[in-house]
Amino acid sequence: MATFSKTTFDALSYASSRPTYPRSLYNYIFDFHRHRYRPSSQSLKTDANANARWGRAVDLGCGTGQATFELTPFTHVLGIDPSENMIQSAREALKKRQPQLQQVDDVSDVGSRPPQSPGQTIGFIQSPAESLDFIADESVDLVIAAQSCHWFDWSRVWPQLARILRKGGTVAAWVYTEFRFPTHPNLTPLILHYSESHDTTSSIGRYWQQPGRSILWRHLLDVPEPNSMLDATTGATEVFEPLDRVYFTGSYFPELPPSETLPVLMRKMMTWLDILGYLETWSALHAFREMHPEDAANPEGPVEVRFWNNLRKGAALGAAGKQSGTENEEYDMVEPDAEVEVEWGVDMILARKRA
Repeated sequence: MATFSKTTFDALSYASSRPTYPRSLYNYIFDFHRHRYRPSSQSLKTDANANARWGRAVDLGCGTGQATFELTPFTHVLGIDPSENMIQSAREALKKRQPQLQQVDDVSDVGSRPPQSPGQTIGFIQSPAESLDFIADESVDLVIAAQSCHWFDWSRVWPQLARILRKGGTVAAWVYTEFRFPTHPNLTPLILHYSESHDTTSSIGRYWQQPGRSILWRHLLDVPEPNSMLDATTGATEVFEPLDRVYFTGSYFPELPPSETLPVLMRKMMTWLDILGYLETWSALHAFREMHPEDAANPEGPVEVRFWNNLRKGAALGAAGKQSGTENEEYDMVEPDAEVEVEWGVDMILARKRA
């Protein structure tokens, strides 16, 4: 993603301000890998995946390594990202972790060499998801992509994954939707206007990089079936089982199939100041600032601060039992250090390489 690759992008601020994924999300993926779990059934099947192995995992579009470090059942883990800044931040985070984690700097033979020492090894390498030639054939058990798969060229990624995955190997890719305040549903229209509208006086919607953002908005429905991206001339057109799609979105998106929709699991208590920090990590905001440098001089603050203040005003109104204020009516904003619960829906695709 172009914005995150720029040398001016603050990867450390990004890492500290973005929401984290709950352990239950990773456990869901591990259960899919361990068992023949069909999300549409909303229950674990009893027959185990006899080909499930726990040797090597790869995190594509790993960013600062947030999800990479959570792949604890696997002996060898590799995070891959096209951004030099992100990879450097991930390596710095790795150095601060427990000493028993072995850092791997030379990944030229990742997927082919035996373990070098007891304990888990983690490494990071700068590369796009579409170029994985440094990973050996049929050497990987799990591939994940957290909040990155909407930027991939899947016509190139699926053939790469078909090559590097072992039989029975798993792919899990997910994105999270726009945030919601479960205690302040009156703020949802404000959020959607700011993130999706093309009104440049109060929105950053037109500055998202496309088509990636549209793929996220459409809940990854535009990610193609893996077998449709494989070369028919090789005879390997049925490498993967059909995609499973699951939506941890609760009631936020009633248009999604009920049989594939599960309760929201990604939530966090944040101060309103934390929320402002989160807004400042949005790639569309960085693009907006480049196109509209004059916005910084707005007497009411830059666009993200104006939006943030409107949210705090709306929260105060909601707490007072009002939907909106009257003209010239004065009312307080919620204090910046006050806490509020924030939720994100998660859209996920899961694939398994046939045995």
